[in-house]
Amino acid sequence: MRDGKIFEIHRFMEIKKMSNIIVIVDDSRTIRNLLSKTLHAAGYTVRQAADGVEGVQLVKSLVEAPAAIITDLNMPRMDGYNFISKIRILELTKRTPILVLTTETSQDKKILARNAGATGWIVKPFTPEVLVRVVNRIIFEK
Repeated sequence: MRDGKIFEIHRFMEIKKMSNIIVIVDDSRTIRNLLSKTLHAAGYTVRQAADGVEGVQLVKSLVEAPAAIITDLNMPRMDGYNFISKIRILELTKRTPILVLTTETSQDKKILARNAGATGWIVKPFTPEVLVRVVNRIIFEK
């Protein structure tokens, strides 16, 4: 991503008093690292958790609401649906956009995720360009 575009993202977030933090919750270290690298290159600060339990702890430790949260659905200890439900009741993340990143394509699962509080959905595999475009859309069009 061009440096000018990164500057635009940071400037917009400064004006709007928005965080540039993206929280990633996924049990795959490879996916977390790929997301982190892509989003960092796009100008975001990334925090990671390996499952829903860690994700809830991470979100509770933040002093400001993240710009967005990206979560998998199928994880050990606490799945994405429960993770989303638990962070949606927190004052800090009531309005934070949540993007589900998963291999699931079932309409029923999408409905469950929406009912839990998810904002959007992206199916693996994905390209870095699509990821950044979707993340920017859910953040800046909320």
